Amino acid sequence: MVQTPRDRHEHPFSGQGRRGETGEIYGFLGPNGAGKSTTVRMLCTLLGVTEGRAVVAGYDVTTDPDQVRLRIGVALQEAALDPKQTGRELLDLSCRLFGLDRATRLRRVDELIGLVDIGDAIDRRVKTYSGGMARRLDLACALVHQPLVLFLDEPTTGLDPVSRTSVWEEVRRLNREEGTTIFLTTQYLEEADQLADRVGIISRGRLAAEGTPDELKRKIGTDCVEVTLAAGTGDPTEVLRALTITQGVHREGDRVSVDVDDGAASLSPIAVALSEAGIGVEGLTVHRPTLDDVFLQVTGERLQNEEQA
Repeated sequence: MVQTPRDRHEHPFSGQGRRGETGEIYGFLGPNGAGKSTTVRMLCTLLGVTEGRAVVAGYDVTTDPDQVRLRIGVALQEAALDPKQTGRELLDLSCRLFGLDRATRLRRVDELIGLVDIGDAIDRRVKTYSGGMARRLDLACALVHQPLVLFLDEPTTGLDPVSRTSVWEEVRRLNREEGTTIFLTTQYLEEADQLADRVGIISRGRLAAEGTPDELKRKIGTDCVEVTLAAGTGDPTEVLRALTITQGVHREGDRVSVDVDDGAASLSPIAVALSEAGIGVEGLTVHRPTLDDVFLQVTGERLQNEEQA
C-alpha cells in the first residue's frame, strides 16, 4: 500500500488502493447514512475495519493502531471539552496526555493560542464559549502533538454562518501554515467546494466519485435547466425525458433538474413541451454544473443538511 512516511512528503493515508496526497484537504461527502462517520472512525482506529485494508500515516489501522494514533489528530462532530476548565487548562491537559514536558507544553500552548485565534477567551471557562470558539479550541487540542493527518468530522455542523466562516479560515490556516493533511467530512457542498483540494463522494458505502471539485464538475459536461413547478401541477418527468435535447431528468419536490448540452438554447423547447402537456411552471433558470449537480448525478439525490431538512 504505502511505505512508512519518514517526513511530510510521503502519502499519509490510503485505502483500497487509493492514496491521499500529503498536505491536501480532502473533502468527504455523502448522504446521511452513507458511511462517512463510520469511515472516519475506522481510519481513526475507533472502530474495527470490517473489510479491506486502510493505512494512515504509513501504518495499518488494524495491526498498528497505536502508531496511527500518535500521528493523527481528531475532532469529531461533538467537541469533547470539559466546560468547567479554561481553554488553557484543556490545552495543557492535552499536551500532558501526549507526554510533553513542561517547557514544551508552555511553548506549544502559546503556539496553538496564536494559531487558532481564541484571544483572551483562552483563560475563561469553556462553558462561556460560543459554538465557533469551542470548535476552534477542539481543533487546537487535536493539534498539540503536531499530527501528520487531522480528521475533522463535520466540524461546522450547527454553527451560524459567521462561526462557520471563521472555522473555514482556521482550517485553511492550519493547512497552509502547519502543512497538515486534513480529511474533512461535511454536509455542506459549499464547504467542500471552498476548502477541499480533492473531493470523494460516498454512496451506499462505496466511493462513487473522486477528483478535484473542478474535475468532478467537468465530468458532468452539461448545463442544467432548473424547472420550478406550479403548485398542484402534474409530473413533467416523462414529458421532459421524451425531448431529444435532454440527457437526464431528476425531480425533487417542486423542482426538476434537466441536464442539457446548451442551457440557453434548451429553454424554449422545454417551456413549449411543458406548456403543451399542461404542466404549470413558475420559473426556468439555467446554471453551469455545481458540486450539488455532481452529487445528484452520483447518488440520485441532493445533499440536504440539517438546516434544509
